[in-house]
Amino acid sequence: MSADAREQKVVNISGVPNPRQKEFFASRAKYTAYGGARGGGKSWALRRKLVGLCLNYPGIRCLLIRRTLGELKSNHVVPLLKEYGEFIEFSEGEKAIIFPGGSRIFLGYCSSDRDILRYQGQEYDVIAIDEATQLSEYQFSCFKASLRGVNDFPKRMYLTCNPGGIGHAWVKRLFVDRDFRSTEDPIEYRFIPALVYDNEALLRTDPSYVEQLRALPQRLRDAWLNGRWDVFEGQFFSDFNEELHVIDASSIPKDARRFVAFDYGFDMLALLILAIGADGVLYIEGELMESNLTLSEAAEAIVRFIGDRKIEYAVCSPDLWNRRQDSGKSGFEVMQSVFGMPPMTPADNRRVPGWRILKDMLSTRGQKAPSLKISSRCAVLIHCMQSLLCDRTRSEDASSEPHSVTHAPEALRYAVMSRIGDIQPAHREEKLPFTFARRKSSIQSYLDY
Repeated sequence: MSADAREQKVVNISGVPNPRQKEFFASRAKYTAYGGARGGGKSWALRRKLVGLCLNYPGIRCLLIRRTLGELKSNHVVPLLKEYGEFIEFSEGEKAIIFPGGSRIFLGYCSSDRDILRYQGQEYDVIAIDEATQLSEYQFSCFKASLRGVNDFPKRMYLTCNPGGIGHAWVKRLFVDRDFRSTEDPIEYRFIPALVYDNEALLRTDPSYVEQLRALPQRLRDAWLNGRWDVFEGQFFSDFNEELHVIDASSIPKDARRFVAFDYGFDMLALLILAIGADGVLYIEGELMESNLTLSEAAEAIVRFIGDRKIEYAVCSPDLWNRRQDSGKSGFEVMQSVFGMPPMTPADNRRVPGWRILKDMLSTRGQKAPSLKISSRCAVLIHCMQSLLCDRTRSEDASSEPHSVTHAPEALRYAVMSRIGDIQPAHREEKLPFTFARRKSSIQSYLDY
């Protein structure tokens, strides 16, 4: 068939969209996310949106991304060729689907940060990311930089997503919680939730699918059937519950003894102010999260944030005691020299024992009350507790990715470990003793409290 014949052919985009899919098609937001539960018709809608754009804007350049090229071909290329193969062409060399009039859907993949390099310097009018929660926020940001071009075509990104995965935290922050940074414009982001119950076509053709979702373990069922973003498979702190663990700051005892814990890196200073009352409950009273601070600037920020609170000590990562080649001084020496800085002490940095104790403090099993509570002012810590993932190879450890949600929980782990006189085996049921450190630069001895 000649190119002219293809251009004159009437294209029938089959199927009737449900109300949620109509919202997705009509969205003019720069960044539109569509999804939540399984079976909501996300892939069907994404393909038709791209086909409609390519037919409506001859010459438009679209990029369709998924984690692997194999997933992309089986989930999108094969269905597209089956439905529209009479008038579109698939170019293996270009890795693109070509439409009459010159529009193209380029096929891309991103399974690691190295894959991002192939898109640097590229320009696309529309970028579609299928299963966006499988990508990191860094990867998403890099794709955003390719959304440009000196033409009149719309510049938009379309994302489909389900709860869970390495990108759960940033997708939830932007599209579900709408918790924006100063560089992000809220008007540019729109989230359209989708449940399997919205997809009447699937319910008619496969009525047993809902029962399959209902039969899943509870956490998967909550995420995949009900589209809940606060619980998902792979969540490290599976017992964390805002209703149980988040309190108003006014309920923290005034006479509690206080200390601070922080995780320092140039990319983020994550500081927590903690209090322990006579009831033995550990309260997180406040948080400070700042980036791009030198060691001395970080110490000055800590002093300002503490204000007139009486702080017994500051526990932090032991690598601050390593001497730096450029100055010959350790981070401890630089920070401790700042006037008003509380006495610093290195954390017991054992990861798995620390996480075990922290999980035990959150647990309400056996009808026991949690021994750790977080002030509602600590929005970042609360978000991170919900978003931290299990390590893929060691379930008892937390994943280091996405890195942005690790800082605050790391500081909390330092805090908990600084309160334990002797780490007990995980199977022991007796309550672990809590202690306060003497005013020394290291935890060598403890005062029982």
